[in-house]
Amino acid sequence: MIAFELMQTATSGVAQTLHTLATTPLAEEAPKGIDTNGVVTFFASKIAPILLAVLGVIFIGRASRGEISKVLTSSAIAIVGLAFIAGAATLFFVGDYLIDLIFE
Repeated sequence: MIAFELMQTATSGVAQTLHTLATTPLAEEAPKGIDTNGVVTFFASKIAPILLAVLGVIFIGRASRGEISKVLTSSAIAIVGLAFIAGAATLFFVGDYLIDLIFE
């Protein structure tokens, strides 16, 4: 009789524990992707100004030595590079708009 009561108490305890575990929400999964917006913002706000400042110092150093033609050539290349970067960003937003337009 005592063994039967012990078994019944243990069974009800296990059932209550399993019910509690079944109704408890699991932790949310960690995000698996890379926050590309954060990466782009970081590069645009921290890295790009430093690189432009370095280019400016190089251009000023060359200009002070009388290498104006090299400075103009390098400046033109830098401006064309910035135009390509701006064009790529523009195409990214235009492509995103077209995808939203087509698939909505």
